[in-house]
Amino acid sequence: MNNTVPLPTPHTPGPAPTDDIPLEVHDLTVAYQKKPVLWGIDLVVPAGKLIGIIGPNGAGKSTLIKAILGQVPVSAGWVKVFGEPLKKNLRRIGYVPQRESVDWDFPVNVLDVVIMGRYGRLGLFQRPRREDVDIARACLDQVKMLPFANRQISNLSGGQQQRVFLARALAQEADLYFMDEPFAGVDAATESAIIGLLQELKSRGKTLMVVHHDLSTAKEYFDMLLLLNMRVVSFGPTEQVFNNELLQKTYGGRLTILTDVAEAVKQQS
Repeated sequence: MNNTVPLPTPHTPGPAPTDDIPLEVHDLTVAYQKKPVLWGIDLVVPAGKLIGIIGPNGAGKSTLIKAILGQVPVSAGWVKVFGEPLKKNLRRIGYVPQRESVDWDFPVNVLDVVIMGRYGRLGLFQRPRREDVDIARACLDQVKMLPFANRQISNLSGGQQQRVFLARALAQEADLYFMDEPFAGVDAATESAIIGLLQELKSRGKTLMVVHHDLSTAKEYFDMLLLLNMRVVSFGPTEQVFNNELLQKTYGGRLTILTDVAEAVKQQS
């Protein structure tokens, strides 16, 4: 007998109007101690797409997500989420950070981690309701982690921990998801489960932006690719931008780009 809870119908707003753009980024620049990390990023992200963010180490992929989410200060530019400032639409955003950035020794069990994804839908000081617990359990079931609901998060394998954080993002019932290297350090079965889940979210009209490091699977996994090396090298449908010329510009031109941008920062300071 199957006692698992069916995944509930999301409580997010209905289908977005055609002009309701999930993400707009204009002239976004991030610099640490006048050293450029991102420079003049311009993006208009369409709805219902699974987008891979690829580029060499140090290209600013994780920084881009953190800047969009307001987790790092920006030197210039602006971000709009569904046509409004980020703070007005936080409930419509889901985020899966890099696994290495999480304190896995924090004494909390798997179910509690996923319930945290419901906090944005609760009022101040309001405790999770039975409905929130049921949704959290349903999300765990979807990533095949419900049997581990009472397990301490520190006692899971890396792939299991990643599945739990995906379940937490699911529990947020977001419209726009950011995921920072969700495939890093997981086994083949977990990677397959993750990409299946991302494809399902896309089929529901969700928009997903995923930092990814494996070029051998990028062409297969994503509808669109953002080629990033401090600047946007190219952004568009995968079949158009995944080619030797643009990949060479992305992975082979780092020193030239760094020199040009550093000089521009120096002239503005």
